[in-house]
Amino acid sequence: MPEYHPNDWRLFLDCSKQSLKCVLLHNGNVYAAVPIGHSVYLREEYNDIKTVIDLLKYHEHNWTTCVDLKMVNFLLGQQRGFTKYPCYLCMWDSRAREKHWSQKEWPIRETLKAGMPNIVNDPIVSREKIIFPPLHIKLGLMKQFMKALNTDGECFQHIFSVLPGLSFEKIKAGVFDGPQIRALVRDQEFARKMNDKERTAWLSFVAVMANFLGNKKADNYETLVANMLSAFRDLGCNMSVKLHYLYSHLDRFPENPGAVSDEQGERFHQDLKTMEERYQGRWDKHMMADYCWSIKRECPETVHKRKSYKRKFMPE
Repeated sequence: MPEYHPNDWRLFLDCSKQSLKCVLLHNGNVYAAVPIGHSVYLREEYNDIKTVIDLLKYHEHNWTTCVDLKMVNFLLGQQRGFTKYPCYLCMWDSRAREKHWSQKEWPIRETLKAGMPNIVNDPIVSREKIIFPPLHIKLGLMKQFMKALNTDGECFQHIFSVLPGLSFEKIKAGVFDGPQIRALVRDQEFARKMNDKERTAWLSFVAVMANFLGNKKADNYETLVANMLSAFRDLGCNMSVKLHYLYSHLDRFPENPGAVSDEQGERFHQDLKTMEERYQGRWDKHMMADYCWSIKRECPETVHKRKSYKRKFMPE
């Protein structure tokens, strides 16, 4: 068993219609996720999240936190929705669209206290411990790209053949998950059906995913991000808060975003969702023990006492 150091782990929280989940993820993803909280009564509300943080004795461990931006709002006491100042680092005006692509520097937020613009509650954790979520930023970039596409163009129509399960409304809104984005990246015909501006924006987006938001951080990542932002601007994409983080706060990203990504937390979220469906409402410590046992069984180097005596037939 490795020795525990709080700096080696990050906290991930997420909520579904059934439950609120808390898990520790190893920085570098060498070790499996460690579930530390599960509740079917608590919801994504400020007081409930504060209760969870107190029960976990967070301030004794002071873990870094990588969660989606909706959960960041709760942790930092921000107002939810399409607010005027959604950034927790600066006073970026989301409604001043004429300045979005021309003004890079905005007044810095000195403190986060209730009563400040867009701050309705006192922060639960320090904003210095918040890590930008690479997966959700990637999904946000994909959303802005899709919203800028012509719905009558060949490129847009081609998506229906690659991802037949998606509706027109979801594609137009840019609602994709990680596997669906990877499917479009692998499909070479998708890029061929784009015009020059669309292709430039798409290829620059793929380059940023592979060389910055993934497990590899290229030496020229600043140039790659700048090229992508320029291509998105030429395509007519709007500046969202996720684009703003790349545009104005690129220096706040971790050294290796893939090593501290929220993608591992989302994978835990989906695995536990499957476990919850299997237990059909009987969500207790036995379900969590079953989940932990399933992780142990997946380790190929572990020796188990129980063996399977099921007969296997090898082809001739």
